[in-house]
Amino acid sequence: MTKYRTLLLATVGFNFSFLIWFSFAPFTGPMAEEFGLSLAEIGILASAAIWLAPFGRILTGWLSDKFGAPTVFAIVLAYVGVFSMWSAVAESYAVFFTTRLIVATAGITFVIGIQHVSEWFEEEELGTAEGIYAGIGNAGAAGGALILPRVFSTEWAGPLFTTNWRAAFFYTGVVAILLAVVYYVFGEAAKSDAKRQATKDGAGLREWVFTATRYGTIVLALAYVMTFGLELSMNGWLATYYREGFNTQNLVLASTFAATFSVAAGLLRPIGGYVSDLLARTERNILPVFHGRYREQWTFLALCFVVVTMFGMTLAGLSGHVLVAVATGFLVGMGCAFAEGAIFAQVPAMFPNSSGAVAGVVGGVGTIGGIAYPLVYTAPFLANLHIGYSIVAVSMIPIVLLAAWVFQPHIAARATDEGVVAGRDSSVVADD
Repeated sequence: MTKYRTLLLATVGFNFSFLIWFSFAPFTGPMAEEFGLSLAEIGILASAAIWLAPFGRILTGWLSDKFGAPTVFAIVLAYVGVFSMWSAVAESYAVFFTTRLIVATAGITFVIGIQHVSEWFEEEELGTAEGIYAGIGNAGAAGGALILPRVFSTEWAGPLFTTNWRAAFFYTGVVAILLAVVYYVFGEAAKSDAKRQATKDGAGLREWVFTATRYGTIVLALAYVMTFGLELSMNGWLATYYREGFNTQNLVLASTFAATFSVAAGLLRPIGGYVSDLLARTERNILPVFHGRYREQWTFLALCFVVVTMFGMTLAGLSGHVLVAVATGFLVGMGCAFAEGAIFAQVPAMFPNSSGAVAGVVGGVGTIGGIAYPLVYTAPFLANLHIGYSIVAVSMIPIVLLAAWVFQPHIAARATDEGVVAGRDSSVVADD
């Protein structure tokens, strides 16, 4: 293996994981008809896709440090494939909901790939490499929105299934199992035995507690709530929003509109990582108030942009013009991409021998936004479907203010050593 083949393998695996994670989104209309679901219940289904991700990401991040990414990635892809095939033949909504809940854990592969890539690339390349991995991987949601409703159209007539969404779930499950075999056979855990051993040695429980409770980890985890959590919520919701909020009854058209957000949030993410690398490498200050903290400056700007564009989503929706809303959604996706790339340029650089553990905490906590935000979008007390975006934007402001505090140079310099529990000179630090 080389680092570039590792990057390719991880990216393909995560891209398909993201596709299968949100494969339900283009089919919410026909599924709602078959199982008799209300709009609020569709919102719960979108939220449920994230329920197991926080704990799952935290666990698999640590497991990747301990046992190596190829083994853990293959296991997740294999069981996700099995349950996706099961959901395709479910006759009751209870069985369908439960199996899709387990399929949704495909999203935990993100931190496995983050750990795998960080084991092969040097610090000065981490932002770009992780941005490429996560950006193209996240675009799997766009692939699902663009490809699945076209391949599995309403006229689908077999083989095996006459219902399009059942066929989509079955055949994507088959592909997931095949990818699991490929990842296990061709993946290598690290670029050297020494690197692999150093990571494995740092995978103790006490070391995990230390890394999870540093100020730097905490603020990046919360920043990921308002960026990746937002991305998750929009991936699961926008197709329904463009259909219901603007009376766009064409399923393919609504999914295509939604895909513009996913394309921006996915494919633009490498830019976020690259800019972070560039600023750190050239030592360029773009926000003098955070002088000398080059990666933090870029992250902060991106977070502010996300908040502004979310207010813009409400204004665009109230305008009544669907194309204005689609364009604004693209800008929200762009802000998410830049911020996420910036955040995960910082994560492996902070803790190079515990990248899986830290990525697990940041990625796991970040998914909480994907659980909470869909419930806001569909809240029955809202006057219309457009107001929820502004409520979410207001909830992000405290996170931005916390980031402004932690990113101050005198605090940021100690953010990887100081936290909410005792520091390195305490018994919390692992010696195993």
